[in-house]
Amino acid sequence: MKILIIGGNGTIGKKLTEYFRQQHEVFIAGRTTGDVTVDISNSQSIQKMFDQVGTLDAIICAAGEATWKPFDELSEEDYYVGFKSKLMGQVNLVRIGQNYLNKGGSITLTTGILADEPVPMTASAAMVNGAIHSFVKAVILELEGNIRVNVVSSGLVEDAVEKYDAYFPGHNPIAMQKVVNAYRKSVDGRQTGEIIRIYN
Repeated sequence: MKILIIGGNGTIGKKLTEYFRQQHEVFIAGRTTGDVTVDISNSQSIQKMFDQVGTLDAIICAAGEATWKPFDELSEEDYYVGFKSKLMGQVNLVRIGQNYLNKGGSITLTTGILADEPVPMTASAAMVNGAIHSFVKAVILELEGNIRVNVVSSGLVEDAVEKYDAYFPGHNPIAMQKVVNAYRKSVDGRQTGEIIRIYN
């Protein structure tokens, strides 16, 4: 298969790239580094990326930003960061990317545990994650079975514990192999419209 991993140099993306490269042709897209560069908050940049990469069998997005701040400090513009990047960025990857997928191809988006178990300072991030879950369940109703769309929603992953542990007291870190397996399920499986949750 020919697979595009957006955010392929990130915490989760690096593990996905390492795994999928064992058996597949993998292209990495990143904001500043990779086989191609992309700003997922910009639909023209997304279009250019797909034009450069060409036809694909699978698209994986392990990228997207959202603002973490106390609710009373979140401005309207702070909400738009997550809306334009993690939410509309991934919506546009489906909207545009469907035209570059071979029949039976898949798109795998990424959210996280905040959609179901938010913690303080995540009003914006949790909102975006929940919206993506609803989007995935709705969009598959109109894709006529030609392509599949799923989302992987993970808890705090092992490789990010040092950075985020203070925000998730008592959460059990998710082994990176479990995370990789969730994306394998989406790419190599046959399900669609599934929120693949790995919270413990």
